Amino acid sequence: MGATATLSEAGLVAEPGQETSCTVTIRNAGQVVDQFAVDVVGDASGWATAEPATVNLMPGETGTVTVRFAPPRSSDVPAGTIPFGVRVFSSEDPAGSVVEEGTVELGAFTEVTAEIVPAKVEGSSKADFEVAVDNRGNRPVAVELSPLDPEDELDFRLERDRADLAPGTAAFIRMRTRPRKRFLRGQPIRHRFQVFVVADGAEPLKTEGTMVQRQLLPKWLLPALAALLVLLLALVTLWFTVLRPAVKSAAREAAQEQNHEIVKAAQDAGAGADQAKKQADQAKQNSEQAMKAVGLTPPGYNPAPPGSGPGTPPTRVSNAAAADGTPTDFRVAADAKIDSNVNRFAEFPYTLPDESKTLVITDLILQNPRGDTGTLRLLRDSGGTKTVLLEVGLSNFRDLDHHWLQAWRFQPGEKIVLAVSCQNPGDRGRCTPSVSFSGRVE
Repeated sequence: MGATATLSEAGLVAEPGQETSCTVTIRNAGQVVDQFAVDVVGDASGWATAEPATVNLMPGETGTVTVRFAPPRSSDVPAGTIPFGVRVFSSEDPAGSVVEEGTVELGAFTEVTAEIVPAKVEGSSKADFEVAVDNRGNRPVAVELSPLDPEDELDFRLERDRADLAPGTAAFIRMRTRPRKRFLRGQPIRHRFQVFVVADGAEPLKTEGTMVQRQLLPKWLLPALAALLVLLLALVTLWFTVLRPAVKSAAREAAQEQNHEIVKAAQDAGAGADQAKKQADQAKQNSEQAMKAVGLTPPGYNPAPPGSGPGTPPTRVSNAAAADGTPTDFRVAADAKIDSNVNRFAEFPYTLPDESKTLVITDLILQNPRGDTGTLRLLRDSGGTKTVLLEVGLSNFRDLDHHWLQAWRFQPGEKIVLAVSCQNPGDRGRCTPSVSFSGRVE
């Protein structure tokens, strides 16, 4: 047997951002001088150290090693009971190595941040905002939102006034503001308002935004109406002074000439008709005389059979318009860890619920409300073969709209993949951009 190990405490209590420790007593149970390496395994290994990391012991000799636990104040380490093991590895007798197990009861902390995105919006009758709420603590929290206008000049409508956030996640809640009074003309009016975010176990947060109310009538409307009125007056004047007399004179001359032509044509037609009638009568008399000469009775006049009216109207043919696909919209959000390798991306795929359908994307909105740093890509995953459709630097935008003239088409079985390479500074935390898609399903 290589070694025995005993923990001074099997159950430790620690607070995020603080340090706690215990000792492990090691005894060389072998027959030779041995070196023992001490380390921590399990979920706590990332923030635990052993001092000293190695000890040399004679046969039967004991030594003490201090194990320190320094859990970070981060949402990556959730509150609760975290098991660990202290491993004592014998260099002379690896089979005689031992592991002593214990637990660390990690305390909870609450840290919630909130921001109105964008901070200022202009509009004549409404303005749309988003309230971004981040849970940077290590336990789930429920938050409630309450907007307030100190001047009582705005009405608010929240998409929802409550959200449940897991550690390290964010919620984006849409909010629409409407001014209670509107005006046709005048200077813009700034309405400042606050949104209070109340989380369990934390002080209420206040974030501020501004709606800039513009006049209902566009500024270009009155000059355009004045120019249109001047143009109409000029056209009316031109009509009555120049065009109308000229049109009347030309119409009178054309009518007189056409009348003369009609009278002449009628006279010519009358003369031709008289001549044709005389020729027809003469031919009829000659025919009757010839038939009588041979003993035949001349035929009477047979009128045209009834029913020889105009033809039937053409049949109408109606064509049915091709049916459009079913409109759809959805959102894909990322939660990527900080990575110093700019060529490594965390992927967040989206698959259409009905994989037998074709997805057509016509519009998308890129959102980066926290101003993360890194790279965002949109990929097409076709049976494991991925192609890049769009690549954008996160630091280049907060909100970015794309409207395609030629829509993106994803055939049945293909996926949309949101890929993020996060290069935030250490104090900023993870990257949480998102993309909202609009289109149709065919």
